[in-house]
Amino acid sequence: MKRLILLCAVVMGFALTSGTASAQDNEKAEFKFNEEKHDFGKIPQGTPVTTEFVFTNVGTAPLILAEVRPTCGCTIADYTKTPVKPGEKGVIKITYNAAAAMPFNKTIVVKSNAKTPEKYLNIVGEVIAKATTGTGTN
Repeated sequence: MKRLILLCAVVMGFALTSGTASAQDNEKAEFKFNEEKHDFGKIPQGTPVTTEFVFTNVGTAPLILAEVRPTCGCTIADYTKTPVKPGEKGVIKITYNAAAAMPFNKTIVVKSNAKTPEKYLNIVGEVIAKATTGTGTN
């Protein structure tokens, strides 16, 4: 009889623990981006370009960005540093330096307290070499 009561207590403990964990998951922040990939198209070499990834916190808790890290030194990130309340918007601003003439596909890693704690944003495009102008004299 004691074993049966102990077994019931263990089963109830697991049931309560799993219910609490799912309730905590529902009480988190969550991103909803307008876009997660931005295509700059063709851009002239040496002319930096910027885009803004706008997001809304569709969760139930304030959304806090812990880190926004581009995967290369040719890209700079600036972002909303204050907590984004549920229903409000935040911005991640990305600038690409366009120094090298070639296609590019860069990833930005976003770490936060959201249900999805790590998000990936992408920028793509092609840097076109500047036309060389001849300065010949006759």
